[in-house]
Amino acid sequence: MTTNDFEAVIGLEVHVQLATESKIFSRAQAKQPEGTSLTEEKANHNVTPVCVGHPGTLPVLNRRTVEFAIKAGLATNCEIRRKSVFSRKHYFYPDLPKGYQISQYDQPLCEKGWLMVYPKGAEPRKIRITRIHMEEDAGKNIHMSGFSLINFNRAGVPLIEVVSEPDMRTAEEAGAYLRALYSVVTYLGICDGNLQEGNFRCDVNLSIRPRGQEAFGTRTEIKNVNSFRFVEKAIEHEMARQIEVVNAGGKIIQETRLYDSAKNVTVSMRTKEDAQDYRYFPDPDLSPLIVSETWIEELRRTLPELPEAKRARYCSDYGLSEYDSGVLTQNKKLAAVFEASLSLLTKKGIEEKAGAKVLANYLAGEVSRLMNEESIEIDQSKLGAQHLADLVPMLVADELSSTNAKVVISEIWKTGQTVAQVVESKGLRQVSDVGALEPIVAQVMTANAGQVADFRAGKEKLMGFFVGQCMKASRGQGNPKLFQDILEKKLRGK
Repeated sequence: MTTNDFEAVIGLEVHVQLATESKIFSRAQAKQPEGTSLTEEKANHNVTPVCVGHPGTLPVLNRRTVEFAIKAGLATNCEIRRKSVFSRKHYFYPDLPKGYQISQYDQPLCEKGWLMVYPKGAEPRKIRITRIHMEEDAGKNIHMSGFSLINFNRAGVPLIEVVSEPDMRTAEEAGAYLRALYSVVTYLGICDGNLQEGNFRCDVNLSIRPRGQEAFGTRTEIKNVNSFRFVEKAIEHEMARQIEVVNAGGKIIQETRLYDSAKNVTVSMRTKEDAQDYRYFPDPDLSPLIVSETWIEELRRTLPELPEAKRARYCSDYGLSEYDSGVLTQNKKLAAVFEASLSLLTKKGIEEKAGAKVLANYLAGEVSRLMNEESIEIDQSKLGAQHLADLVPMLVADELSSTNAKVVISEIWKTGQTVAQVVESKGLRQVSDVGALEPIVAQVMTANAGQVADFRAGKEKLMGFFVGQCMKASRGQGNPKLFQDILEKKLRGK
């Protein structure tokens, strides 16, 4: 069977580190200082006897953790259980000194939710969310040559685990779902969203089946992937690997695998446990959690405008495309710069929809490219809302070409100079004086007499060639639209 004869069945388990000041069951520090990581601080500094499982210690639930988890459930259309229960999940590993993790099992706080996703080039999809439950993080093993060290600074940091239904069929859908969920938790302010520090990491459950088959195949789990792109690449590789195994007559083993991004392969880690292997039972040290309808409604009223609502508003109010609206609203900080820039533009007399479309073009294009290239947020660059508000009027007035606008953005991104400073120092102001452009057109036509004859003989696609030559001769400063207008007249002898 060929690759096209199979489809993937994908479900994701996303661990979201909550941005509380203290840990879920102790007073130890959970939220790291700006620009640092708990695992980079003094080892085993942010711990209490509760964190390291000393006998006789008792956990005390952090109310803010519950608040953040409820907000996540409300924002993802979940039902909030009035009664939920903490359980002990037993497994034995050095970074878990108690021998069990406190989590939620059969009675989670949130369940039966969903998110809309918008994969590029595909129809929107509703991805169902099975559950959102609270749990504690484990410590960190640091493997040395011949031995290992353990840092418990991370032990007990509060997490929510967001478990999807196996509704995704492609790597693109999985990536779109992850980005949508990331947007929600960062808009809510319940997660710092630092992917490099593991604030938001994902386990992928994947199986394959022949197209048209209802039954699921045997699944594998890919653990702890903390990059959207790496999740997509891991899925693509694992799907191809499973198809190769099946086509060779082999069987897929239920196992946990790790993704090696350097080699773009998944490698076997261990056989995959089932729920019964963890010997779940209610934690006797923690009473059932009871939340009132009043508290839930109070939290509902505090929710900000979420990405899905903001996306719809950008489309309806500003006439932006679904794609541009999606790019802008996916990132909370990018959306904030867009709205701040647009507010400044309207004060300058730029019509709102016109300003929004120009802004969206560059924020979803060049600015997003720079963010992705350098793996930073827009507020970590030197480009701000005022820069964009100064740039757009020059574009609207044809004082700057779209190509040179990208040069301006790239320069400000690094230096923080004003738009005027960059334009003048680099000589980027666009020439829109017909009297200054006509001699350049005449020069280009004289230098390319053969192409002029070909154009007049019917090869009208050469118009692009002539405009390009004029732009080159003007060092990119000529107005390309005016060049084309002048060429139309000269080449056609009007």
